[in-house]
Amino acid sequence: MVYDSARQLAKEITDSQEYKDYRQHKEKAMANETTAGLIKQYHQLQLKAQAAQLGGQKDETLLQQLQKLGEVLLLNPDASAYLMSEFRLNQMVGDVYKILAQAIDVDLDMLEEA
Repeated sequence: MVYDSARQLAKEITDSQEYKDYRQHKEKAMANETTAGLIKQYHQLQLKAQAAQLGGQKDETLLQQLQKLGEVLLLNPDASAYLMSEFRLNQMVGDVYKILAQAIDVDLDMLEEA
């Protein structure tokens, strides 16, 4: 029963406009090798920054690199559309996770930004 509901939720997510926009913008942005490389680099810097933050560290140089690369990507319409649609999809999935976590009384305080 729970797994059937999870499969149904997965189907609803893949049928959502957020997911459809994400797939469309991703395909277009990744068609350009340079744009794809910059997006990959941006995601890697994001992960490093998040890991540093979870470790209680704040790497100003890393954050500046991330900000500068983000500014460059926002100037590219395909990259910008992809990153915005990725953000909206991640926000929706995060909201779903919060709903599930609240239903089973999971403490999410550790995920909140300081």
